[in-house]
This record gives sequence, structure tokens and C-alpha cells, in this order.
Amino acid sequence: MTRAYSLLSGLCAQALAANAPPSKAGMARISVAYATYAPKGRGLAALGLGGLLLAGCAQQSSGPGAGPASVPEAQKPAATRSVGVLLPLSGANAPLGRELLAGAEMALAMQPVQGTPGVQLKVDAHDTAAPGGAAEAAAAAVRAGDSVLIGPLTSGDTAEAAPAAQAGRVPVLALTSDVTQARPGIWVMGITPEDQVQRLVEQARQEGRKRFAALLPDNPLGRAMGNGLQVACRDQGLAEPVISYHSSAPDSVTDALKQLSGINSNGASLPAGVAGAAPDTQAQPLPADLATALGQAGNEAASAPASVPGGNVSNGVAGMSASGQSIAPPSLPFDALLLGDTGLPLKTVMTALNDMQVSLPAVRIMGPGLWAAFASKLGPIRGAWYAAPNPSARQGFVARFSAQYQHAPKPLVDLTYDAAGAIRTLTDEGAKDFPPKLLTRPAGFQGVDGAFVLLPDGRVRRALAVFEVIGSGADARMIATAPTNVAPRVAPASSAVKAPAGGA
Repeated sequence: MTRAYSLLSGLCAQALAANAPPSKAGMARISVAYATYAPKGRGLAALGLGGLLLAGCAQQSSGPGAGPASVPEAQKPAATRSVGVLLPLSGANAPLGRELLAGAEMALAMQPVQGTPGVQLKVDAHDTAAPGGAAEAAAAAVRAGDSVLIGPLTSGDTAEAAPAAQAGRVPVLALTSDVTQARPGIWVMGITPEDQVQRLVEQARQEGRKRFAALLPDNPLGRAMGNGLQVACRDQGLAEPVISYHSSAPDSVTDALKQLSGINSNGASLPAGVAGAAPDTQAQPLPADLATALGQAGNEAASAPASVPGGNVSNGVAGMSASGQSIAPPSLPFDALLLGDTGLPLKTVMTALNDMQVSLPAVRIMGPGLWAAFASKLGPIRGAWYAAPNPSARQGFVARFSAQYQHAPKPLVDLTYDAAGAIRTLTDEGAKDFPPKLLTRPAGFQGVDGAFVLLPDGRVRRALAVFEVIGSGADARMIATAPTNVAPRVAPASSAVKAPAGGA
């Protein structure tokens, strides 16, 4: 399926004001062309768009003696660049795909901040749900001469689309949050677990925390957060973190926490740094975008605990184990602990933390942005942090989108708007093409949820705020706003303190 939208400059303001037809030199219509096809039996889809968009144009002027060659620069035909958008436009995910497409269209149709851009943009949409999937959609976009690709939506589709895009030297702004898909020329636009961990480590460093550990579920999200903690500590010149992975069984959680704390099953101290095997770097990619989960994780709330038997972790009171035995607090080898569980498994983790008296002020507990969906029920870990976009940052975008489409946008629409907005920004500043050198500019771009910068290795660093759980049924409070400068802060290799390899 292919949709092509030509977003060209409109009728000049002077002609409109005079209620007269514009001159030929100053007129360009915005045409909307829609064509869709599907193999027999798959059905035919159609999306109606009404109206013409009008953009101002410079008034043509001429004077005595002006020859035919003296055409003002503003009146010369503008170059056109097509932006390929790879989304599911048929099948079960078609409604989401069309909404994501609308976000890209909305950003590309924005009027330039100053003057008229030298390059006009058109949207060339390709259906990743059609036969051939994302691979054929990307190949079709390359054949059509698209200058940059927005999408695909998922990690799997991104892997399929990447070879054709890289062979054609066409940049890809993918919507997945699976950082394993990041590589030069393929950017991961989703809000990744790694980016959240980077922000949390940065904030904890400012608080004076220097020794990081992680108690994480042995699943794709947990592995991504563990890898992110290793990268964050290395980037910020900290000792290598100790990471322990656990299953959902209570005994597994307790044993993993004891290993991190330097205690064996008998309660005797273990040598420092003992925590088991290193993380599996070949873990499967995330099955779903974290950006989607941030907006749709409400079902987790029903399973999150309102309280934990044995006392409140955050008040420092001695806890009781499941057997009713008090466990003396050990001298912990870490002062910041990263968690990754949600729902019922998180209740098990909080019980173990209470039994081991792992709490403030000795330890700063941190977790995933998924906690935002049920932060009011996390009283047992009052004082814990998570990193996420500031909800108020997107209010203006929500209002504009709602006014145009009569409903609020889904969270994932932020990503297509941001990707298209970056292209729009470069075009308004005079860019005629979009090579990696321009896309990875240190100044980055301003997005719906805050600033973001594209890194040369395909990662996208986003400005995230930090929130603190306050319990008592109240929502978390923002304790640190999103930074305005999101360029990576990498410590010199010589400054990184090496610790014995650890992890579970």
C-alpha cells in the first residue's frame, strides 16, 4: 500500500487578501493524493483527508528593465524531498498505523519559523503489513528515492527494514525502544530502558551515590536495564555495578538480594563483589516498546501492592523474614539499587527489601518508568525514583492534535511527530538532504516530551525528568526536571574505576 502526500507551498497572502486569484509565479497548491491497494481477499482501505493547507508565499515583484532571468530567489521552484513512513496501514494494527502517520503529517505540515524553506517535503507512506512486510516497504521507499525513513514500528520490523535502508544509504528513524537495533544510520526513537537508567544514575551521582547494584528480573526488560546500568556507570566514570538476576519465585529474589548484600544463605558474610554470573548480552530484544507501556500500563496497577507485610521499607524499622525471624542489617556494599519488576513480582521484591532492611538513607532505590502507571501504590518503597517524560511537556501537542483530529493522541504518536519534526527543523534551517552529520548535531532537537539528540551509534538520548515515590496513595512528585542539554556526558576511559566483575 502506498500513500503519497505532497506538502507544497500555498497561495500567496496578498492574493487571498484581495480575493483575487494568485499569480502563476506565486501559486502552488497543496495536493493530497491517496492510493491504496491490497491483494485479493485482503480488502481495500481508504483514508479521507479534507481540505487544502495554505502556506504564505512572497509577492512577485518586477520593475522596469527587469529581464526574464531576474526571478527573485523566493519565486524559484523549490526542490522537493520525500519522507518515507513505514507503518502498518492495513490489518489489525491499521488504526494505530494511521494515527502514527497523522503525527508525522502534522509535523511536516508545520509552517517554517522564518521565511519559506528551500526544500518542500512530501510524505511517502508504505505499508509494513502488506506482503513482503517491512523489508519490502523499506526497499520500495529506497526505490522511490525517499530521503529519510520514519518507522518501522517494532523491533522485528526494524531488523527487517535495516538492510535495504543501509544499502541505499537512507537514514532510518525507527519507533522501537529496543536499543539492540541501534547502529549507525538506524536510530531508535523510543524511550529506552537504557536511557532511563542513564538519567537515574546521573541524578544519583548528584546525590553522592557512587556504588551501584541491580536486582532485576531475568526477562528482556531486566536484561536491558542491567546492560543500561553497566553502560551508564562506565560512561559516568563509576565502578562497575554488581547485577543479580532472579526469577519470580520468592526464594530466588531473596537469594539474589543476599548475594548482592554479601550474605550467604546461612547469614554469614560473603566476600565483597560476589553476586553470580554476568548478564547475558545475547538476551532477546524487548517484546514491546517501552513508550507504549508508559502510556498503557494501567493494568499493572491492579496487581501492585498497597502495602507489604512486615513493615515499611522506607522507615528503617527492622523487618521480619517470611519465617518470622528478624534479619540483622548487613553492611551493604552498594548505596544505590536498581529494580526492574512491576506488578505482583514487585511485591515479592519489596518484601525481600523489607526483610533485609534495604532502604533510605543507606540505599537509594530506583526503577523503571513503568512505575508511573501505579506510583501511588508503591508506599513500601517510599523515596524510590524512576525516570520518565514530564507529562506536562506534551500538553501543547495534545491540544493541537486534539483540535485537528478530535481525539487525544496515543503516546506513540509523540515519536512520529518528533522524528518528522527533526526533519522539518533541518529543512527550515536550509538543509536539502539529511545526512548523519546533520541528524546527529550536538544541539539536538526539541520534541513533544522534551529535548532529544541523535547519537552517531544509533542511540537517542532523551531529556527525562526524575520522579520520587511518596506513598500514602499520592502520585509521585517530580524532583528533577528534564535537562535542557542531553548530549552524552562520557567520562575519560582512564577515570573509570574498575571493580571485580559481578552480576548474576
